[in-house]
Amino acid sequence: MSDLFPLPEIDEINAPFWDGLKDGKLLFQKCNSCGHHWLPARQECPSCLESDYEWKFASGKGIMTSWVVYHTAFIPAFKDRLPYNVAIIKLDEGPQLASNIVGEVDQSNFKIDHPVELTIEDEHGVKVPRFKLV
Repeated sequence: MSDLFPLPEIDEINAPFWDGLKDGKLLFQKCNSCGHHWLPARQECPSCLESDYEWKFASGKGIMTSWVVYHTAFIPAFKDRLPYNVAIIKLDEGPQLASNIVGEVDQSNFKIDHPVELTIEDEHGVKVPRFKLV
């Protein structure tokens, strides 16, 4: 198994998401047909399957709805981070995404619906959305 860090595959569909992070902004897609909001990027609305959408800026605020704390590095590149968390964040605008809670946190005190705020970090040359507890 390789210790290479897994990087995102950037394509024409998700490029606006990654470009937004480079500019310090978190973007999500909004359907112009039914109004549904979503992440991750895709060609059609997961609610109505229409492909008429636009990119919107997120406030960067939300809540933590779920999480797991890993004590085993199933991906070798993450072994120096143990223990680390993966959290599901529901943005105030509605979309949800998997991310990490960063900063000075005691993972044993995580709570459902804890408010979070976006912070953008550089990970091996790629800007990624992470969140801090508020």
